[in-house]
Amino acid sequence: MATKKVTVTIPEDLLDEIRAEAAERGLSAYVAEALRFKRDRDRLLELVDWLQEEHGPVTEDEHAAALAELEDLDTEHDRRRATGGPNAGEAA
Repeated sequence: MATKKVTVTIPEDLLDEIRAEAAERGLSAYVAEALRFKRDRDRLLELVDWLQEEHGPVTEDEHAAALAELEDLDTEHDRRRATGGPNAGEAA
């Protein structure tokens, strides 16, 4: 993958924290990962906005149902990882 060197200004205290956390990976890898995460989040927020324009806002019941389903998936995932069964560690 091609890379390009850029200059950015970061508050010193934040840079110190990031360097401590990035240690082995390196600062560039850490920052690239953070920027990808931010870009992906922005895209998801754009999708949410569009979906709400098309279909209206999510109701409390829909939100609760989605959270319950995610909790069920997390529980199944944890169970598979603990038992080491087929597809251990993979999403349910």
